[in-house]
Amino acid sequence: MPLRSILLFAIAALFEIGGAWLVWQGVREHKGWIWIGAGAIALGLYGFVATLQPDAHFGRILAAYGGVFVAGSLAWGMLMDGFRPDRWDLLGALVCLVGVAVIMYAPRPS
Repeated sequence: MPLRSILLFAIAALFEIGGAWLVWQGVREHKGWIWIGAGAIALGLYGFVATLQPDAHFGRILAAYGGVFVAGSLAWGMLMDGFRPDRWDLLGALVCLVGVAVIMYAPRPS
């Protein structure tokens, strides 16, 4: 189950961060409505992918996903925009990913 969950988080991040980036490009970089529309579609797909998580608790899924979003956003910026995170960015992302692991994968009584 953790492997499926991690894969779904990665796919969700691709759609959400990619969708937001497309909207950003459309508006801030003046690339137009096609980019904005593609971003809106990707953001909708993110919402759908989030529902596929094996855990049934919306709050837990979205709280944990927040950490994936933080780390994924830094990685996206590095790949797509040449952003160079500093050590504090990296430390913050690591803290967020530890939070994901605690929220999602800590042993819980049945």
